[in-house]
Amino acid sequence: MFMVRYLNIEALADPYRDDGKDRFHMEIGPVDRGRGGATFQARCNNLLHQGQKLGQTHPKPRKTEKVTELVKPIKQGKSDVVRAARLSVAPMMDWTDRHCRYLHRQMSQHALLYTEMVTAPAVIHGDRDRLLGFSAVEHPVALQLGGSDPKQLAQAAKIAADWGYAEVNLNCGCPSDRVQSGSFGAVLMENAALVADCVAAMRAVVDVPITVKCRIGVDDQDPAQILPDFLARVSAAGCDRFTVHARKAWLQGLSPKENRDVPPLDYLLVHEMKGLFPHLHLTVNGGVTTLDEALRFLEAGLDGVMIGRAAYHSPANVLLDADRLIFDGGLARTTHEVVHEMLPYIADHIAAGGRLHQVTRHMLGLFQGRAGARMWRRYLSENAHRDEADERTVLQALSYVMEVAA
Repeated sequence: MFMVRYLNIEALADPYRDDGKDRFHMEIGPVDRGRGGATFQARCNNLLHQGQKLGQTHPKPRKTEKVTELVKPIKQGKSDVVRAARLSVAPMMDWTDRHCRYLHRQMSQHALLYTEMVTAPAVIHGDRDRLLGFSAVEHPVALQLGGSDPKQLAQAAKIAADWGYAEVNLNCGCPSDRVQSGSFGAVLMENAALVADCVAAMRAVVDVPITVKCRIGVDDQDPAQILPDFLARVSAAGCDRFTVHARKAWLQGLSPKENRDVPPLDYLLVHEMKGLFPHLHLTVNGGVTTLDEALRFLEAGLDGVMIGRAAYHSPANVLLDADRLIFDGGLARTTHEVVHEMLPYIADHIAAGGRLHQVTRHMLGLFQGRAGARMWRRYLSENAHRDEADERTVLQALSYVMEVAA
């Protein structure tokens, strides 16, 4: 451990704990304690002892050696992913990018993380480094695909597996107009036979699990009739894990946002599906906001719980205790420790040409419900986009939190 001081406020930074594990990772590789680790520690001390006045512009720091080495992502076994699926963070467009997932992994070592949805044609023809790149520290991490062409999905799934993703998930729940126009997402609830073909095509070319995220039905469908038929047909094609958003999706008349709130939740139906299909791994999604709620679903017999917006807007409240409560192991970090764990990641991101706000936009809710949360959000919102913003900007925001909490 070493103590860092900034604006006469002491904060505990614990980059190397005495448990033999390397804590600082980017793309991920072992921290070089003899060179890169010492460089980062010295750099932190130099930065934090400069005694900058509040609001003063920071000079750009000198470039330092990389703290990490690039390594190939580590593939996970099927049992690892199934265990991780006891608690997962939902795939959310514009939110669950690689920076968000890296942050979430600092709070839970075990929860299953998902990418944003990526369409199969984008995976095949697009910039794969940008669309698929991730750090092995994010594992277990799954790629969610959008599409309805079995051949395209099979090709995209093969690419995803080769990139090291632990699971490929097919989106059958998104109700947006743009997704409907591509004949995928929630509209696929009307064509279980096609979904089965898509699953079979992907299963034929990869060894990683192929899973499906779906709704309980769409529009005028009767969920009690359509959902068991959907699960039976698709599971027969080789899918044994489903995440069920316990709401209908209305393809006409409701926006995607309204479709997350307006249709009533039917948790009882999801429990009934577990009774009908005890061999399937069923995860419930929709309206779950706390670990206590998640535990109640698990204790009632469901296999997993997926949390979406609550895990994004107040990640510490959802994820810090997840390993201890959901996975029966692990010590919860503090929010302050999480901030310090992010510093070398931020430093490397900026050194590679990235901007601070690309990472910190996912950190705005880190202190939600805690003293100093408003100052944290305000300072980062107003300053993270500046050209000179770097990891010191984050530490400045943290100092305000500590002042309020003192």
